[in-house]
Amino acid sequence: MLDLFPEAETPVEIVPSRKLAARVAALYLAPFDRFETRAVDTLQLGFDGIEGDFHAGTTRRSGGREPWYPRGTEMRNERQLSIVAADELAIVAERMGIAEIKPEWIGANLLIEGLPHLSMLPTGTQLFFKGGETVKIDAQNGPCRIAGRSVAENAGMPDHEAGALLFPKAAKRLRGLVAWVEKPGTIAAGEEISVRVPEQWIYRA
Repeated sequence: MLDLFPEAETPVEIVPSRKLAARVAALYLAPFDRFETRAVDTLQLGFDGIEGDFHAGTTRRSGGREPWYPRGTEMRNERQLSIVAADELAIVAERMGIAEIKPEWIGANLLIEGLPHLSMLPTGTQLFFKGGETVKIDAQNGPCRIAGRSVAENAGMPDHEAGALLFPKAAKRLRGLVAWVEKPGTIAAGEEISVRVPEQWIYRA
């Protein structure tokens, strides 16, 4: 049998998959014409994302996060939903010297509780909602100056530009996740979530 991982100075470590439990603490929707969200009781999920949301669509236009494409290139929309955790937002707020950061200010759609280190969940993690809907994690949501300016303005920081620049540094690896809809349906605030973290490994060529 072929040994895929012969002994080496840095052998590949395989971390088994696991299941966790979480809960939807709150839900938010962004109108088509604005980035910030507002609290709602339910979200209707389709294959193109959240019905009526600013980031809905099966495709999107590339931006600064995709320097390998000319800006504005049409591409698959893997950023249909933004997911955050209250404990991580509290850390970012403390680093920025403000009282709080509300999920709405940074365009979040789901506030999830019960998952430690939410932003560190790996790509491919699946969120199975009790009603049967499924969301799949694409990656960490890299903090940007647009969200930073919203935080600075809503928090009443005296220098909005300084706040916009500080947010990407303060929120690195704490800004939550982006995800896309794998199985449509309606999710509700307070709903239980079964989380499947996939098998993981570090690729070293």
